[in-house]
Amino acid sequence: MDLYGKDLLTTQEWSKAELEIVLDLAAKMKRDRFSEKYANILKNKTFLMFFYNPSVRTRQSFECAATELGGHAQFLEPKAMRLKTATTAGETVEDAAKVMSRYAAGLGIRILEDQIGAYGEGDNLLREYAYWCDIPVISMAHDKYHPCQGLADIMGWSEWFGKGPGKGVDPEVLRGKKLLVIWGHGALARSWSSVQEALLIGSRFGMDVTLAYPEGYDLDPMVISQAKQNCVENGRTFVITHDMQEGYQGAHVVYSRHWMSPQAYQNGEFLKKQEIEKALQYPQWICDAEKMKLTDNAIFTHPMPIDRGHEVTDEVASGPRSCIYDVAENRLHVQKAIMALTMGGL
Repeated sequence: MDLYGKDLLTTQEWSKAELEIVLDLAAKMKRDRFSEKYANILKNKTFLMFFYNPSVRTRQSFECAATELGGHAQFLEPKAMRLKTATTAGETVEDAAKVMSRYAAGLGIRILEDQIGAYGEGDNLLREYAYWCDIPVISMAHDKYHPCQGLADIMGWSEWFGKGPGKGVDPEVLRGKKLLVIWGHGALARSWSSVQEALLIGSRFGMDVTLAYPEGYDLDPMVISQAKQNCVENGRTFVITHDMQEGYQGAHVVYSRHWMSPQAYQNGEFLKKQEIEKALQYPQWICDAEKMKLTDNAIFTHPMPIDRGHEVTDEVASGPRSCIYDVAENRLHVQKAIMALTMGGL
C-alpha cells in the first residue's frame, strides 16, 4: 500500500488498513529505534513545521523523528513570515504552498485556540495548504483534529493491553474494551482536537465508547456522528452521558481532559477568560482514585500537558496504571512512521 505524498489531517480520512501500516511500522521503529535501516529514509530532506501555537512534545518529537530518519525539521513561526491574513497584506496560501513544495519534502501545521476566531478556521487553513501543496501536509494539531496524537494513543493502549510497551502492537486487543472520554474541569481553555481524535480512532478500532461531560460542553456534531457510525460498523456501542458515575463504570481506558464549550468563540474572538471561569465551576469533574475504583482496573491516559489538580489528581496521573509517558513517547514513533511512509516512500 503506497502512502507516499498522502496528507494526514485526521485519522478518519485514512483507511483502517493504512492506519495499521503506520502502527506496525511505528512498533518496529520503537523496538529497533536506531537501526541503520531507518537512518537514511529522509536523507537530505527537510520537513517544514509551521507553529502558530507553541508546544513541548510536538516540536521535540517531530525534530527527533526527522533527525533519526536522516532528515531535518525546520521550525517556522508564521508571525515572522510575510503571510497574508484577514487584517494584513502578504503572501497568499497558494503562493506559499507552491514555493514550499519546491523546497521541502513535507509540511506540518499546528494551529489551535487563540490563533483562530471561529471553530473550523484551523481545519480550513490546513485543507487550503493541502490543496495547493505538492508535498504531504501533516496536522501537528489543529482546532478539529490531532491525528498523530490519536495514533500514539492507540499504540500506547494496545501495548498496555497487549504484550507491553516496546513489544509490538496488536490493536485487536482493544476490541470490546470501554473507552471513557470524560470532561475535566481546568484552568485552561483547550480545543476539541485531541478528544475528538480519540473518539474517532477508538471507535475505528472496535472500542465501546462513552463520552461524559457536564451539559453545555457538546463537541462537534459531525465528529460525534462519525464516531457513532464507526461503532455501528464495528458492532460496538457509543454512549453520551452527563452522569460521571455512569461514565466510569466498567471503563478500561479513562481519558480525562478539559475542553472548551461551543460558546468559546464569539464575533471572531476567543473568550479564554470566560471559558476558564465557567469551567472552574465544576470541581467535581476531576479524575481521582475513588472514581477510578469504579472502572475495570482502567488505565489513565492523557495527551499532555496535564492540568494536574483540575483534570486529574497526581495520584492517578503518576500512578501505576497511568500510560501518559508511554503515549507521549509514542508520538515520536508514529510520527517517524508517518514521515517515512508519506515523505520517504518506504
